[in-house]
Amino acid sequence: MSMLELGYWSFPVLLLLIFLRAPIGLAMMICGIGGLYFAMGGPNMFLSKLKSETYSTFSSYSLTIIPMFLLMGQFATLSGMSSALFKAAESWLGHRKGGVAMAAVGACAGFGAICGSSLATAATMGKVALPELRRYGYSGGFSTATLAAGGTLGILIPPSVILVIYAILTEQNIAKLFLAAFVPGLLAALGYILTISIYVRVFPKAAGTREPVPYPERVRALIDVWPVLLVFGLVVGGIYLGWFTPTEGAAVGAAGTGLIALVSGNLGWKVFIDAIIHTALSTAMIFFIVLGAGFYNSFLALSQVPQELSNWVVGLGLSPWMVLTLILAFYLVFGCLMDSLSMILLTIPIFFPVISAMDFGMTPEHVAIWFGILVLIVVEVGLITPPVGMNLFIINAMDRKTAMTDTYKAVIWFVTSDIVRVAILVLFPAITLFLLPS
Repeated sequence: MSMLELGYWSFPVLLLLIFLRAPIGLAMMICGIGGLYFAMGGPNMFLSKLKSETYSTFSSYSLTIIPMFLLMGQFATLSGMSSALFKAAESWLGHRKGGVAMAAVGACAGFGAICGSSLATAATMGKVALPELRRYGYSGGFSTATLAAGGTLGILIPPSVILVIYAILTEQNIAKLFLAAFVPGLLAALGYILTISIYVRVFPKAAGTREPVPYPERVRALIDVWPVLLVFGLVVGGIYLGWFTPTEGAAVGAAGTGLIALVSGNLGWKVFIDAIIHTALSTAMIFFIVLGAGFYNSFLALSQVPQELSNWVVGLGLSPWMVLTLILAFYLVFGCLMDSLSMILLTIPIFFPVISAMDFGMTPEHVAIWFGILVLIVVEVGLITPPVGMNLFIINAMDRKTAMTDTYKAVIWFVTSDIVRVAILVLFPAITLFLLPS
């Protein structure tokens, strides 16, 4: 069997391991090590890489940004920022038709700006907003679908852990990717709010009403979210203004949210230890997936699969836009079956050379950033696409009284909003790129 054939056969083996419920990091590592063993006819190469790959992966300075952002999200949850965000949004929007659901989306967007994780955003805001939605007569399926969709804003609105991984894989500037994600993130939140407005008019019984909040209380609720604005402005603004690097900004954000949690009285010694442990567990999981992907991608590079695939696609004579559409459709389908981090680590080394070989009438850097935002969005859609959307299961587990089928029916409206947004960003790249320095 040739090297190329060995590389192609590794894909069904990887999918089989995932189907058998092997952890994705372990599955990729097994395929990578096994592929290197058979390719070289012995264990010498993979044993050598076991040392070099592990050291080069975990000694990367850029990866230190991940535990810092995860810790920032932990402290933000402990300090009560999620509750403050939801109360502020609810006080201004709650009296409108579908307003409590809109407030949940707005709070998810705000929390995503200091969290960087979709699953964490969905789980945290689900605890805060779900009781309020049910209290004011919102149907179970509509409530869970809204929170699952709102949770996806955690990986799109900067800072984003997935964008950091993409930047490392494609050797792009993290700050520029954060800047490019800002407008698409706002469009996502506005698109969800518009979807809610349409949904409650088509299904009036899906949403109840609540009394308007007096303006003095609205102002007080708005003042209570100053820690979120402070942290977001300090971290993201500091990165863009050149005060510190993205990694330093993540450390500043983690220290800032920790200090706010301490001042608020929510950060005792036991809670602090729990936050560190949860951060360490999440970091270990992510780093193990990164290591497994490193082994597998090393084998794929040796087998020449990415290069051959790129040459084959270019040789088909398809237009760049058709190639991009097919790749995004692939992400949309497989995003239903795999988590976003695994999808990025597995596919970017294969698809990025293909996109880089295409002529979209932009600079290579702009193509890389634009493609990264598009991939992030379609992977995000996979988190809420039936039947295996991760966010759907997280939120539905918090509301056992709601049938999963009811959540599926309501979330299709949000998936439609996402697909429309992807089409707009594909047709008009300037929406993503106009904030970038020329």
